[in-house]
Amino acid sequence: MFRFLKNVSREMKKVSWPSGKELTSYTITVITTVAFMALFFFLIDLGITQILNLL
Repeated sequence: MFRFLKNVSREMKKVSWPSGKELTSYTITVITTVAFMALFFFLIDLGITQILNLL
């Protein structure tokens, strides 16, 4: 168990962590993409509902 944790610690030192500016940029990109997709599927659902109500 101790060897495993030691190896995990060693590998975590090799990780390239994003800077604060990069992290902010990535977060904004993800939130914008999720909001766009939610709006897109809402509009598609609304359109399908309207079409089915006409039938």
